[in-house]
Amino acid sequence: MQKPERILLWNLMAAVFALGQAWPNMMLSSQPTGSGLKTGCVANLMRLTLDSALAVGNQLEVEAINGTQYILLTPSLAAQCGYSMESDPWGNARIYTSLLGCYVSNKDDVMFTVGLKLKIYHHSPSDVASHDVAQTCSYTRWAPREILCDRNYMEVSTYMAPQAEAKGQKKVASQLNTIPDQASEKVTGIWKITFFTPEPMSMVLKEAQQAGHSAMTTSTRLVMRSPYNTAETYSEDVAGVPMEVLKVSIYHKAQDGLNVFNLAAACPTGGVLFTGKLISWHVPRRVIPLLDGRIRLVEMNMGINGQRVDKAQMAARGYSLSTTDFHIVVEIPIGSPDGYYKSHAPDYQYHTTYTVEPMLEVLWRADQTREDTRYKILFPITTPPMLQPPHTEDRTIPEMREFSLYVGTFLGDVVLRNITFATGVLTVEESNARGFTVQQHVLANGTFVFSLQVPFDADVVYKHNPELLVTTYSLNVAFGFVILPEEIPFAHPVEFQASLHDVVLPTLTGTCDQDQFYITVKYGNQGKNFNTMVGGLDLTSELAEAYKFYSNATHFSIAVPYAATGTLFELITTNSVRARLDVLLWDPITNWILSDLFLACFFPLLTTRCYPNGTISALAVKVESVPNLHPSWLTLKDRSCTPIFSNDQFAQFTFSADSCGTTRTFFDHYVLYENEISLYYSEKGAARTSPVDPAYRQTVSCYYVVNDTQMVAFNAKSRRYEPKAAIGSGHMIVQMRLAIDSSYQDFYDAEDYPVEKYLREPLYFEVELVKSTDPHLELILENCWATLQEERTSLPSWDIIVDSCASPGDSYTTVFHTVLVDDSVSVPFHYKRFSMKMFAFIQEEQVLKHEVYVHCDLVICDTTSPAEGICQGQCANRVLKGTPKQTQRGRRSTSSTNRKQTSSRPILLNGFQ
Repeated sequence: MQKPERILLWNLMAAVFALGQAWPNMMLSSQPTGSGLKTGCVANLMRLTLDSALAVGNQLEVEAINGTQYILLTPSLAAQCGYSMESDPWGNARIYTSLLGCYVSNKDDVMFTVGLKLKIYHHSPSDVASHDVAQTCSYTRWAPREILCDRNYMEVSTYMAPQAEAKGQKKVASQLNTIPDQASEKVTGIWKITFFTPEPMSMVLKEAQQAGHSAMTTSTRLVMRSPYNTAETYSEDVAGVPMEVLKVSIYHKAQDGLNVFNLAAACPTGGVLFTGKLISWHVPRRVIPLLDGRIRLVEMNMGINGQRVDKAQMAARGYSLSTTDFHIVVEIPIGSPDGYYKSHAPDYQYHTTYTVEPMLEVLWRADQTREDTRYKILFPITTPPMLQPPHTEDRTIPEMREFSLYVGTFLGDVVLRNITFATGVLTVEESNARGFTVQQHVLANGTFVFSLQVPFDADVVYKHNPELLVTTYSLNVAFGFVILPEEIPFAHPVEFQASLHDVVLPTLTGTCDQDQFYITVKYGNQGKNFNTMVGGLDLTSELAEAYKFYSNATHFSIAVPYAATGTLFELITTNSVRARLDVLLWDPITNWILSDLFLACFFPLLTTRCYPNGTISALAVKVESVPNLHPSWLTLKDRSCTPIFSNDQFAQFTFSADSCGTTRTFFDHYVLYENEISLYYSEKGAARTSPVDPAYRQTVSCYYVVNDTQMVAFNAKSRRYEPKAAIGSGHMIVQMRLAIDSSYQDFYDAEDYPVEKYLREPLYFEVELVKSTDPHLELILENCWATLQEERTSLPSWDIIVDSCASPGDSYTTVFHTVLVDDSVSVPFHYKRFSMKMFAFIQEEQVLKHEVYVHCDLVICDTTSPAEGICQGQCANRVLKGTPKQTQRGRRSTSSTNRKQTSSRPILLNGFQ
């Protein structure tokens, strides 16, 4: 014997929502048997319905009740014994039992009782719910020949006259349709079966049963049943429709002899056409394998799920039943409420199929024998996958500053699992936790749409500005779906954009005091994504440090000295200058100007000083109206009187009232001395600037009182001898100091050393000629260098200033700073200021020592004498001689009375041990 199959018949999986409406329960008789169970009789079938509330998500096992025994209905035994089942993805299931099936109690082929035991397993084999179901059906409309085509078997039965009762036997009221005992040998009953494939193949009953077939007799009928696609059946094309054919001759031994019954069943396995939104099912009008001659159609009915549908119901649903010369045609609209949709994702694209189970029941009569045949087909039809690209609707209102989008529609077996954003993948729960609202909405027809709301300010939204005041927000996401119960994934990417005039630009404001411009920048809503230009220069980190940059979450501010590089002088007076600072904010990507400020203020500046000894000091300022002017080109009326100091912005003149072409004019009580600072043309007419440039004229005036009485007290003492001049000598003192910052207002004291500085932190040095008020003396830095030791000539060393210029080989560039007259500086020529960046000596990638000393050789020059050599000015000889050469420090001379030396105290590099 074969080992019994322990296979669960069906596994009903979970579904969220059923598309369409539930199948109508229009049975001839129905009987509720418990919660979620309903039985009914539909002609020669008993139908048991389980709704999703009972079976969803669980495993179902069905047993046939055979008296006191429970027979597990495996798929093969179900096909052999006349049981079938159909279920949809939502958990609804229908079990059909042929009234002539095995284990059905049969009383005179009129009353039939079907008993089933349902076992519903929930989470484990021990968690099981059992339901015993019994239904009695009455069916008397047997035709001489009945053919039933179910989804998993073919059944044919024919009328067989009742046998005369044996002598001494009593009539049995009812009998059980069971598979005959294969071990017994009866005198009467089915002896042999010959299958035609179409070649004859004979088997005894036991062999036929082992091959999966079933043959039995009832009180009035002979029944033959076979699964599809067996070795004993064959396929045949009838009127273009493929059919599975079962043809047998059954040899039946009776008390009066041996009878032979020829039986045939032919069931369609195709014949379906899909045209647009219509299903057309074609069944041959004349099923040739079942006919011996001409026939006449007596009845023709269609049904759904084994239940007949009347004409009114057909019209309401759009069904039609018609005939042609060769076919009976059943037409059903796709989407009829008697079927259901199912989701699929071939090639990860969303598709749906539609499934419906029509029934065709035909009664024909043979012209020769006048015998009727009832031909009944239950035929599940599923459409090919139909592409259903999800529709995306943008409901974003930009003023709400939130993306709002809807995607759908989907069937209830589609679940949204995750969403892929620009920053990564989030589950639905994680998306909601991040503030991205994800919701599911049910439409009137039972389908779903999903909505997503994402704020414009979220980090998953890309922002850019196509126009200065317009922001375009872009959201690119991919919805990740799965189809239940198969867990088949597919995705739907979407891209959305929204534009809004919402840009708040940064704003610039500024004020001034007597020394500096104060600039404040208030950030807009685009953050700090802009560049700043101050006086035509990019605000680098070094410049920001020099301008005391300060920032917080909403603003930043800088303080710019009025004489800083990049400021422009618009107007000069005797005691003030009007300076302007241009500040610009711009987008480095689009080069758009975001904001600008042109701030002009008057600053106190004494451009002319008149000394009692007749010395006049004048400061010339480069003004914006003469952009090409270099202050070093300016002279007094006497062209030989050139500036004693100049840079890109200023030129300093010092002269006596009776020199350089100075004129004088007498008034009643005072005398006026005047000169003029200007840019003169050469004798040949060639100017140093373009002839179209404005002329530069700056008048220098000094008033001295002529008639004035001063009270002087003195004591006269006779002299013993006449005075005479004596030659004397003295010492000039210089000092080097380290300033705390670039303002040079505060300096480190002796107790502060060694001063700790970080690598690349600026060092601000000042060298001063002290205790001298002579305006004709100028201090020039000739050479400066750094060492590890306090000894000036120790090695290693590093050049800082060479031949009065910044060392050309130093990547940490030395910067000279202009010195102007202020409360602490009376003679700017007595000062030199420069800055460098903190560094360390390295040998073979090792820091040699972390202390640094700075030394300088300097020269004190007399500006009244002809300038030559180093006294031509700080770095003036670079223009005359080219790039300076490095000096051999071992040869430095200190014998000259106008040469001095100075050194700094130790500076400690912070961060090294």
